[in-house]
Amino acid sequence: MNIREELQKAGPGSDGLYFNPVDVVPDRIYAVLINEVVPEDPGDDFYGGPDAAYLTTALPLFQEAGIRAGTILDILSQGIYLTNAVKMPKPESTVDRSLIEQSLPFLEKELSLFPNLKVIMLMGDVAKKAFNMISRKTARKNAVPSVSTYKIRHTEIYWQGIRIMPSYIMTGQNILIEKSKFAMAGEDIAAMYRIIH
Repeated sequence: MNIREELQKAGPGSDGLYFNPVDVVPDRIYAVLINEVVPEDPGDDFYGGPDAAYLTTALPLFQEAGIRAGTILDILSQGIYLTNAVKMPKPESTVDRSLIEQSLPFLEKELSLFPNLKVIMLMGDVAKKAFNMISRKTARKNAVPSVSTYKIRHTEIYWQGIRIMPSYIMTGQNILIEKSKFAMAGEDIAAMYRIIH
């Protein structure tokens, strides 16, 4: 199944949005890591090629977690899919709520493609906010408490039988500079990996 093709079928409103041009076997995906927002250049996204900017920070996080990950295909082959909550580049440094809302139906559809999902990791506050918008539609409340990530990292949160794990943003050079957040995100990814394997 091609993710881009499936999401383009999801309905109107996809103009200007970027979907991952990757083939997956849906029932072999056990974890989805939701990053915040797509980069300006699609070639810098997770599936944009071996030198993609997003991979320069994501792969070291997986390696920090003790997971064999030299390429995005290594990650996929272990049942882990990476995506972005907001499917268009942000025009300014913050992500406006309207951008999240525009992408939300497609993120929701994307998550529904994987019947054997065990873990959803929310990599950053935008991912957390987007996921809570999805959970409010079904459960009428936030799945993830609106508190600092460090306070709830080890809390067992479930939504529709899936473990929800809030963590830190996995892209951008800041994650490599902020050693404590890098280490914590690596720990969280390691915990996710133990759940799915």
